[in-house]
Amino acid sequence: MRYDKLKNYGLSDALAKEASEFKDLFLGRVLSQSKDIYRVVTENDDFFAVVSGKYRHQTRNLSDFPAVGDFVMLDRDNGKNGNGIIHQVLSRKSAFIRKAAGKSNEEQLVATNIDTTFICMSVNSDFNLRRLERYLVLVWESGSTPVVVLTKVDLCDDIYSKFRAADSVGNGVDLLGISAVTNEGFDDVMSYITPGKTVALLGSSGVGKSTLINWLTGRETIETQELRNDDRGRHTTTRRELILLPAGGMLVDTPGMRELGMWDADEGLDMAFQDVEVYFDKCRFRDCTHTSEPGCAVYDAIRDGELSEKRWQSYLKLKAEDDYSENRDDYLKKKNEKFKNISKYNKIKHYK
Repeated sequence: MRYDKLKNYGLSDALAKEASEFKDLFLGRVLSQSKDIYRVVTENDDFFAVVSGKYRHQTRNLSDFPAVGDFVMLDRDNGKNGNGIIHQVLSRKSAFIRKAAGKSNEEQLVATNIDTTFICMSVNSDFNLRRLERYLVLVWESGSTPVVVLTKVDLCDDIYSKFRAADSVGNGVDLLGISAVTNEGFDDVMSYITPGKTVALLGSSGVGKSTLINWLTGRETIETQELRNDDRGRHTTTRRELILLPAGGMLVDTPGMRELGMWDADEGLDMAFQDVEVYFDKCRFRDCTHTSEPGCAVYDAIRDGELSEKRWQSYLKLKAEDDYSENRDDYLKKKNEKFKNISKYNKIKHYK
């Protein structure tokens, strides 16, 4: 089957081949989600769909459900006779997952099949290297390639110091600067967006993501708002949505995230903190805990000014948070299994 339209939406030959294995089903991509309702695009239409009861029953994790960016198999290729039914989610090349906001220890799937992720951070009061480190960990873990975009550069008198600071934690990640006032840097952003490729925008509320989207789409796709009196932006985006750009390529916007909890991000930590972990193999003792042992290369580097103390403390914090999330998840699973076994034993004992 020809997929001329869906190729514009990022369909690869490998996914088309995978889709061909599902007979009597139709291929589509998720454009947006509102609770349990998904808006999908197929070769012939753009319509709403829901997950089948069987698929819902078989899923084990929240991340198994469809998300914005997913390619899915549906029971129909148009919405003339009502909502479509999603029966299968195809393989993902990347998946941005964070810990859900609040006290629950659940994962939240933000978006999938992203090629490049623009981490947007304004150079005014939003500029925060520790938050940038957290974003970098999660983006690397997702399988996407991060690019740091410093916004509102017209508000900064010494933009080069901001670039140097961001570069100090970026480990070679590309850095861009943009301004809606001077129309600076938008063409640099566009160079990363080519036909068939999907990019995502991440960042706090009010950093200028909506302005960037409106520039890329060539229209007022999303309403923008002025800065508040405290120099912070106002939240404008309320849901995740995949947008096909006029020049080709796709864009996924995400709501500003107040919480960015770690979720099984070991590989992301390795990528984002290569400059830290490079010292681990240089310690005198192979089992060095990097706390009080003599000959610890990490503390030698901090003493000699080769490694920032703040950078090291940030690594420890994110590592501890990630370990806690993983261990707590295992603890809860074992606890639930224990209670299930106790309940099963009591039922057997009762019937005897």
